[in-house]
Amino acid sequence: MIKSETKIRVRYGETDQMGYAYYGIYAQYYEVGRVEAMRKLGFSYKDVEDSGVLMPVIDYSIQYKKPAFYDDEITVVTTIKELPKGLRIPFEYECYNNKGQLLNTGKVTLVCIDKQSGKMITLPDWFRQALEKHF
Repeated sequence: MIKSETKIRVRYGETDQMGYAYYGIYAQYYEVGRVEAMRKLGFSYKDVEDSGVLMPVIDYSIQYKKPAFYDDEITVVTTIKELPKGLRIPFEYECYNNKGQLLNTGKVTLVCIDKQSGKMITLPDWFRQALEKHF
């Protein structure tokens, strides 16, 4: 299993009229967590793209429990619970406020696309090998 924690502070422009972190901003928070989890594997999103592989999101879901507010520091916990099989790479998320209260849970599924052909491909060997070390 791969587990990564990333701290993010809610900025004023990310809040709505109620003072809550805007519900749509969590997709970006999840992306920050995903990028940092990949760094933990030893490479960046840029490295993946430079190798000719794109990783679009094909599924995104979130369940809201509590709101975050302006200037709250939240912790995004990003997890890959299983070694990906086939073409899909599922990432799971939990966001907590600084009191340790669960704000939301979510899941994002990505696939690999060959940059030149635009066709789905299996996870590159070097990516799979980096993941296997954690399982």
